[in-house]
Amino acid sequence: MSCCAPGAEMALDLVNTGSVLPSSQEIRLASRSLGDDLRQTDLSVPTVHCAACIEAIETALGMLDQVESTRVNLSTKRVAVRWRGNQVPPFVAALGRLGYEAHLFDPEVDNKDKTLSELIRAVAVAGFAAGNIMLLSVSVWSGAEGATRDLFHWLSALIAIPALAFAGGIFFRSAWNALRHGRMNMDVPIAVGVSLAYAMSLYETINHGDHAYFDASVSLLFFLLIGRTLDHVMRERARTAVKGLSQLAVRGAMVLRGDGARDYLPVGEIEPGMLLLIAAGERIPVDGKVSRGTSDLDCSLVSGESTPRSVAPGEAVQAGVLNLT
Repeated sequence: MSCCAPGAEMALDLVNTGSVLPSSQEIRLASRSLGDDLRQTDLSVPTVHCAACIEAIETALGMLDQVESTRVNLSTKRVAVRWRGNQVPPFVAALGRLGYEAHLFDPEVDNKDKTLSELIRAVAVAGFAAGNIMLLSVSVWSGAEGATRDLFHWLSALIAIPALAFAGGIFFRSAWNALRHGRMNMDVPIAVGVSLAYAMSLYETINHGDHAYFDASVSLLFFLLIGRTLDHVMRERARTAVKGLSQLAVRGAMVLRGDGARDYLPVGEIEPGMLLLIAAGERIPVDGKVSRGTSDLDCSLVSGESTPRSVAPGEAVQAGVLNLT
């Protein structure tokens, strides 16, 4: 079955052999050398959830030839495998037999979201401060006067200061960065409004005024931070979905040489005229034309069509489609 790239001959041979994803060639490319012929491969195993999983994985992989050591990190759901030799040990297949789906670890995807952690801490601080100031304000609303009212106002002011400094810092830093570059953003009016509400309340407290608005300024900050956190979560979900699609991109393919030799090459090194072997379960890395064999292709990633497409020698195929048979 054969495929040709636009403007150049390129052949793809769709074979019906089984494949393990990621392939051994991809694992070797993703592994790092530790010296003395020792290499380490980091895998993400999302279904690891208990100590029994750790024992099963480390025991099974430790029995493989060429595997020096295996370490499972339960908190990050990662497996670090150290191995020797020219042939990649079948640790992905071994994990599959145990019922654990593994894929190559991608630092960009698996890093913790520090921004979300900061937002959650800010929401917690603002919520704690708003709740306590509201409790103090109830007495003032109920008719407390004189020294009692002033005491509660001063206590509210003291509670609001760290809340505005820590939780409000997210808005203040953004607003200052915009203003010092001569522009406005949505955080500027938020910072101004919260600051003015606190300043006016502090002025009233110093002058023994009847009304203060510390509760309003901190509560406003609390609800704005909730909205900012939810917005960030939704954006991160969308970003993760896009990165998940990008991981479907093919990293390389098996090239069949004229003398019958087979070499695995990264996509960037594939040239027009090369004959590629595409096993069942692998994606076609480049546009081409079927040279030998017949197969069914899943073109949903490219065209959105869910029905498999049958191809025969001479038909063109696009990069990104999945060979099913």
